[in-house]
Amino acid sequence: MADFLGMMKQAAQLQSKMQEMQESLANVEVEGISGGGLVAVRMTAKMDVKAVKIDPSLMKPEEREVLEDLLVTAMGDARRKAETAMQEKMQALTGGLGLPPGLFGQ
Repeated sequence: MADFLGMMKQAAQLQSKMQEMQESLANVEVEGISGGGLVAVRMTAKMDVKAVKIDPSLMKPEEREVLEDLLVTAMGDARRKAETAMQEKMQALTGGLGLPPGLFGQ
């Protein structure tokens, strides 16, 4: 019975830490870039876009399609970096608990 109570206490602690981690993800920011830095997208690890920067050289009607493609690429780069940051936070949180891989989206 003591083992069960210990597991329940550990689960409650993990839940509390998970909540803290979720809140902290809003403060972790990554930047995705494309076109050699002509387009940059900054977002949080919770996938909230915070800023988009576009080099003025792309602000021409004939460059519209290039700009659209670069925005998509920069967003994808930022999303991948945000997912990596989230996974690293999750790994740090659950690393010492001996939980099976794949639990909590790992």
